[in-house]
Amino acid sequence: MLGVFSSAVVTPPDELVAAGSRTPSPKLSSTALLNRFVQTNSSAVSLQIGDHVQLAYTHHNQSIFLPRSFAVKDEIFCLFEGVLDNLGSLRQQYGLGKSANEVMLVIEAYKALRDRAPYPASHVVGHLSGSFAFVVFDKTTSTLFVASDQYGKVPLFWGITADGYVAFADDIELLKGACGKSLASFPQGCFFSTAAGGGLRSYEHPKNKITAIPAKEEEIWGATFKVEGPTVLAATE
Repeated sequence: MLGVFSSAVVTPPDELVAAGSRTPSPKLSSTALLNRFVQTNSSAVSLQIGDHVQLAYTHHNQSIFLPRSFAVKDEIFCLFEGVLDNLGSLRQQYGLGKSANEVMLVIEAYKALRDRAPYPASHVVGHLSGSFAFVVFDKTTSTLFVASDQYGKVPLFWGITADGYVAFADDIELLKGACGKSLASFPQGCFFSTAAGGGLRSYEHPKNKITAIPAKEEEIWGATFKVEGPTVLAATE
């Protein structure tokens, strides 16, 4: 799956910008990245949302245990990969029928987060149990919401394209050629939101700071995001 967003939607993270400037490397534009995805994945589906967002996905080469899915409801678009172990109880919590799958559940969970403020995003994502990564774009509010499970069982990466778009994908090889060193693994157990009070945060440890550690030159990405734990904080006091 692939989601590409212009600076009108999301400001490129400073850490990824800095990482990309350390070592010159080839990059692709957002349009070229989308074209590469479509050309290298059979039966790929792509769509343009307004002038600033491009989404694409395919069932090609997906794991039978971690399927990919896409849905849109009430101008909320969602790419989802993986499974939720507690889908049944979550359906009841959000008042959904038995036919509702993971991607529809995430859309409903996002709507609850958006419409029932103040409602901590860490609670919404923290209630999801399983192996997953998802990208949600709310066209009505121009809000981006991205999350990964606490163990990183579904790979998710993000980077910056040549024209300054922020890209999210489950395929590291796809982003390597497009983003150069402006590339990192999306931290497990975290979410990223462009809503007020959002940014990159841990939903397991919402009060803990997330720092970006510059990677060594030989590594494929430019930075590694880490959630500071009690032992790290104690060492810096």
